[in-house]
Amino acid sequence: MKKIPDMERPYEKCLRHGAPGLSDAELLAVILRTGSRGENVLELAQRILYRSGENGLLGLHRFSQEKFMSVRGIGKVKAVQLACVLELARRLAKAAAGAAVSFTSPDSIADYYMEDMRHEPQEVIKLVMVNSRGALIGESDISKGTVNASVITPREIFIEALKRQAVGIVVMHNHPSGDPAPSEEDIVLTKRVKTAGSLIGIELLDHIIIGNNCYVSLREEKLF
Repeated sequence: MKKIPDMERPYEKCLRHGAPGLSDAELLAVILRTGSRGENVLELAQRILYRSGENGLLGLHRFSQEKFMSVRGIGKVKAVQLACVLELARRLAKAAAGAAVSFTSPDSIADYYMEDMRHEPQEVIKLVMVNSRGALIGESDISKGTVNASVITPREIFIEALKRQAVGIVVMHNHPSGDPAPSEEDIVLTKRVKTAGSLIGIELLDHIIIGNNCYVSLREEKLF
């Protein structure tokens, strides 16, 4: 850090201009505080962003604590700090969306879960359960891996819904490719869940597929 002129040091720049005046690398540098052998903290921050790929800062969402530690110059303490900052950012985004979430609106539901699901490296099925007033009473990750109607059964979905005495459910899953277009397996699974729900009195309100900052509602697409 001593090699960086005083006026250009990230911490001092933040004191003078505030956090919005810092670049992505400078913000990371303030969190990291120190560099590694042979490079200052700003160079280390720039190398982390480069390691995250073409998406830069957004690519950090795919970093686990272990992946941070695989970067030369990042030990356990720095890895924990960075992992906590990412988790805080995710929770802030979800809290902001949650203030106005309506579980009868696909757009509102997708906004609420977007940051939770769009960065997942594999497909995750999430069950969202609501009461008779349409208020959230619980959520649960049902499965991780390829969404396949022959593997995921309505039984797995409705066991949790019955425990919570849910009146309605929304099934959600992500497409790691970023393209939320439903597959034939997605449509088959949706129809099976809807049929099972009708028999036991729990309505399938929607099946929403999350892509990269986009989504598809199978109800809006009239696919069930």
